Amino acid sequence: MNSATNAIAPNLPDDVVDLIGDGTDVIVPLANGEPILVLDAIERAAADGRIDDVRIPQMHALHDRPYLAGAYDDRLRHVSYFLSGVTRPHFSNGTLDLVPAHFSEVYALMAGRANDPLVVAAASPPDQHGFCSLGVSADYVASFIGRARFFLEVTDAMPRTFGRNQLHVSQLEGWCESDRGLVEVAPKQPSAIDCTIGDLVAERIPNGATIQTGIGAIPNAIMASLADHRDLGIHTELISDGVVDLMSAGVVNGVRKRLNRTKAVGTFALGTQRLYDFLDENTAVELHAVRYVNDPRIISGEPNFVSINATLSVDFLGQCASETIGGEYYSSSGGQNDFARGAMYSVGGQGFVVLHSTTSAGESRIVPTLAPGDAVTTPKNTVDKIVTEFGVAELRGRSIRERTHALIAIAHPDHRESLLAEASAMGYV
Repeated sequence: MNSATNAIAPNLPDDVVDLIGDGTDVIVPLANGEPILVLDAIERAAADGRIDDVRIPQMHALHDRPYLAGAYDDRLRHVSYFLSGVTRPHFSNGTLDLVPAHFSEVYALMAGRANDPLVVAAASPPDQHGFCSLGVSADYVASFIGRARFFLEVTDAMPRTFGRNQLHVSQLEGWCESDRGLVEVAPKQPSAIDCTIGDLVAERIPNGATIQTGIGAIPNAIMASLADHRDLGIHTELISDGVVDLMSAGVVNGVRKRLNRTKAVGTFALGTQRLYDFLDENTAVELHAVRYVNDPRIISGEPNFVSINATLSVDFLGQCASETIGGEYYSSSGGQNDFARGAMYSVGGQGFVVLHSTTSAGESRIVPTLAPGDAVTTPKNTVDKIVTEFGVAELRGRSIRERTHALIAIAHPDHRESLLAEASAMGYV
């Protein structure tokens, strides 16, 4: 830890339990914002019966824990706003709850339901002025600053980032130290199909546009395809390694942005150590609360805004099911609809939804109707452009007949004849 931490005595992780009463909501940031030692202490308290009826609202947990599997019954229960690979099986087993929500609204929903909220979060150590940074996860937690109690777990591994994500030690109920590192998520290498989709999207993005994209092979391919663009801006929920490449190459400089000009803006970051090192003390990047970053009204204020999101299946109406597979929950809404709506109202804005034409088993992802139980993430009235490796279907303002023909044209050739027959039987063509 740096010398500034020695000026104010830290607490022990177990001291957090003194701040938790029966019925308290303990709010945890997503991903690397999780305070590992503090959550260990809370689980010990639940195991010993020292706390009861405590809920932990959180998005996208990275670490598996006994309480996620219902180890402490109702003494400690997880409330998820976005399933991860860790929480997905526990939700299927019924040991945690899932709240459907747009990412932009998660803070308001948490705050509205919270009972005596306590935020526990990982952070950078206090600097020479006594300020801690929430580091890679501003998300919904940044909006609780000044509105809820905070207990921080500081670690030198957490990058000190800028934006609206700092707290002075005088604002804390307590803090403890940790030597843990951050979880790394390596970029997925794009396939030939991913690169084809990336080129189709990139050629439709003008110089000077402000873009939002996520993590995964297709977003990585899209960002790689933007290498020859100029004066791009970033306003996205997720800062990933692909953003580092574009900023380091000078492709992203934000000079044509209307809001936060010259700054790359996000609400959380997840990637490799290279990304975390890039973010540390980097004033060109700002992390803001998600209720600002993902607000469709804010997004719409950026001209030529480009939203890029992935989906799992699309029906003839243009409805995108991005959070369920065969009616079973896989993730949740996240910010997809936030950015799709924002791009729709942006002057010159475009909303791309990308997917492979088939599943790994060869089944068509372009379908006549969504599977029973599938949740619609981007609705038919909002969807703009659907992209597979076979082309781009322009859907905004088009009739059902036009949409159906456009979608069949970008389906895998092996499925086009059967899709056309089903469309005819439905009366769509």
